[in-house]
Amino acid sequence: MRTAQVRRWLTCVLEFKDIRRTIMKPHRYTELFFLDEVTALAAGHRPCCECRHQAYQTFQSYWRDVVSAQAGADDMDRTLQADRRLRGGGKRTFQAWCEDLPAGTFIGQGDVAWLLRGDQLLRWTPSGYAERRARPNELVTVLTPRSTVALLRAGYVPGVHSSAGV
Repeated sequence: MRTAQVRRWLTCVLEFKDIRRTIMKPHRYTELFFLDEVTALAAGHRPCCECRHQAYQTFQSYWRDVVSAQAGADDMDRTLQADRRLRGGGKRTFQAWCEDLPAGTFIGQGDVAWLLRGDQLLRWTPSGYAERRARPNELVTVLTPRSTVALLRAGYVPGVHSSAGV
C-alpha cells in the first residue's frame, strides 16, 4: 500500500488569484481540507510558498533557527516526511512531558486528539474545539511532528480556529 506519492504536504489558502482547480483530479495531488493551520501542522504539513508566502517565510526562518540551516523547501519536506510517517505507513508519534510542550502541539489520549493551548487541553472535532480540560502533568503521546514542535517552542504561531478562543 502506498501512503503518499509526493513529499510536499502544504497548507494553502482556499482562494488565491482567482485560480480555479478541479478538486480530486485524477493523477494530481489530493486536496485535503483542515479545520485550521495548527491541525494541518500536526498532520505534518507546512505553509505553501506561493499562496501563503509570508507564513512560509516565517516558518522557514524559524526552521533555520531551530531545526537546520538547510531550510529550502526540499530540506524541510524531507525532514517533515521522516517526522510524520513510519516506514510502511502509520503516524509517527513520540512521548514527552505535557508540561514541556508548547502551545499549538497536539497530543493523543485514547482515540482523541487534544490541542495544547495555555494551561488547557482542547478536544479537537472536525467542526471545532469542544471540551476543555486542564493540562495534565504526565507523559503524553505527541501527534505533532518533532520538528514542528521545535518551531512552536521557538515562537511560530499558527492559525487556530475561532472555537479555540483567543
